[in-house]
Amino acid sequence: MSEPPLTKQLTSPEPVIIGEEALTEPFSLLDIMSFKQWFAAGVFFLAAVALGQVVPSIEIAWVCAILLFTVFLFAFEVVAVDVAAATVMVLLGLSSLLAPVMGLQQGLVDNQLLFNGFSSNAVISIIAVMIIGSGLDKTGIMGRVAAWIMDIGGRTESRIISIVSATVAFISCFMQNVGAAALFLPVVSRISHRTGLPLSRLLMPMGFSAILGGTMTMIGSSPLILLNDLMLTANFSLPESHQMDTWSLFSVTPIGIALVLTGVVYFIVTGHLVLPKGSAAMPKIDTVAYFQDMYGLDHVVVEVFIPETCALVGHSLEEFEYPEGIRVIGVQLINGKRQVSDGLVRSVAVEANCTLAITGSPDKLIAFESKYELTSKPMLELFAEDLSGNKSGIAEIVIPPNSNLIDKSALEILLRKAYGLTLLALQRAGTTSRAGQGIRAMPFQPGDVLVCHTSWENLARIAENRNFLVITTDYPKEDLRPKKVAWALAFFGLALGMVLLTDIRLSVALMAGAMGMVLSGVLSIDEAYEAVSWKTVFLLASLIPLGMAVQSSGTASWIAEQTLSLLQGVPIWGLQLAVAMLATVFTLVMSNVGATVLLVPLAINIAIGAGGNPAVFALIVALATSNSFLIPTHQVNALIMGPGGYRVADFLRAGSIMTVLYLLVLISVMNLIF
Repeated sequence: MSEPPLTKQLTSPEPVIIGEEALTEPFSLLDIMSFKQWFAAGVFFLAAVALGQVVPSIEIAWVCAILLFTVFLFAFEVVAVDVAAATVMVLLGLSSLLAPVMGLQQGLVDNQLLFNGFSSNAVISIIAVMIIGSGLDKTGIMGRVAAWIMDIGGRTESRIISIVSATVAFISCFMQNVGAAALFLPVVSRISHRTGLPLSRLLMPMGFSAILGGTMTMIGSSPLILLNDLMLTANFSLPESHQMDTWSLFSVTPIGIALVLTGVVYFIVTGHLVLPKGSAAMPKIDTVAYFQDMYGLDHVVVEVFIPETCALVGHSLEEFEYPEGIRVIGVQLINGKRQVSDGLVRSVAVEANCTLAITGSPDKLIAFESKYELTSKPMLELFAEDLSGNKSGIAEIVIPPNSNLIDKSALEILLRKAYGLTLLALQRAGTTSRAGQGIRAMPFQPGDVLVCHTSWENLARIAENRNFLVITTDYPKEDLRPKKVAWALAFFGLALGMVLLTDIRLSVALMAGAMGMVLSGVLSIDEAYEAVSWKTVFLLASLIPLGMAVQSSGTASWIAEQTLSLLQGVPIWGLQLAVAMLATVFTLVMSNVGATVLLVPLAINIAIGAGGNPAVFALIVALATSNSFLIPTHQVNALIMGPGGYRVADFLRAGSIMTVLYLLVLISVMNLIF
């Protein structure tokens, strides 16, 4: 990104203490449960006991208890969702050992099948989709897309929203929606800076479209990838007359297109009413003006000479930086050795006749110079090249939902030492905290925006780290792999062609495309491993046995019977709406994968009991679990919340109408087509 003159560079006055150990010891389950969680656990336990008194068999009683336990872990976030899913899988496996104690003749799930989820068609397909998406990104295709949007979009908000939304939705057809949103976040940020449109009025339509786009193909979202496997599993316990055929790649495309068009039209027509007004953004002129306007930062950089009589001589940087409210970003020692930016050691001692490059707000700098009788130079001299805009500057970095740094602070992870990032400010849900306000000790949350000073070389490395999502794109860096575009598109086309034109399994077709990208050099094998969200993989694979237990134990059939008795006389479309609403509620408090696994067997049995099409009811569940707009629990919403400065109230205002429209369009189009 183009930088202003050096004396106007921004960096952090906040020190990062060298030598302080990160907190790596994990907390136990008992340590982290709050009173609210203990109370909820008691309520869920009583509900499980009550259900055990009315269910027709001991197997159903135990499955219901495990279902309630799963919902409790997901809804109250006692542990990470992947940990919760793996715990449930292990409990199902242990039921074989504890069967006599539990009053069972055999375990709830055959242990020979317990880990089949890790090799399932759905899990392998998701892994392949993630690798293919990363390969397309590595070639720089997204940069070309951004340029195209800005060329044809002009500066009209409605036109930009429609183009961005349609493009993101299309890309989300063939990769995970959170991946599509992550790829486009820097694109939309750049468009906002160049057009003057507030970012808050562009990001939410983009994020919602990424979610909606995942409904246009059977590989667009995890629930849809998983659906066919769940249907085949259910077929084992269904009579021949109710056997279901699996859905093809584009079976859902008409429904997805209708949902995407609804979302785009919704924001074009009512965006001025439901989207946050935001501040009137100005086209970006220089970094200082932008960061002063966006985050209220007024730091400048000056260069000072340290005489022999200065009281700072002999003191390490970390001894005086924080108390004085300034930050040293460069040291020229008397032996000629120079330490700058991410190569600076905080424990270095100040020497007589050395030179320091320091930063801070003007009043802090004036007070510091007065206290130690220093005089700043009118211009940077020794550090002019090292701290030039061609080598370092300000970057905006988002903490993505799958980051390993969530719930850890800058102090714990030694952000400056480990990652070379000097933290200037942290923005969360529209509120900006700056240096001196305890930002070093604030645990990171998904969607947090970190404003950091760093070298461009270091920022390029950070951009490859899956723990961060770099929004800043206009900085000097090497091109990605533009010469590999043809290979990336060829293997993407090969995978898509096999899915459409052959009977080969989805996982084999997609993995062929993924491995083609590795063999052709679009991605290295290490980059392919890094592209996979193993948290998602373990979540999905670990929940598959739960779906097997729900179906084979008769739990789904029993719950369906009870539901039908309550909704007796309701037409088929009414039952479909009830199932869709139930899936929507579930996905707001737990993962969409978890909601799909729990509800697909239930929906199939409801359909059979009411004389409906079980495959259609199952599809409604997989589509309704993408109806996650009301609160920022979906990964895409969590990702855009920080950069867009959104609050929960913003999602409630825009998402409530979108949720209702989604349900109405989904059920209407489903009944028109099927």
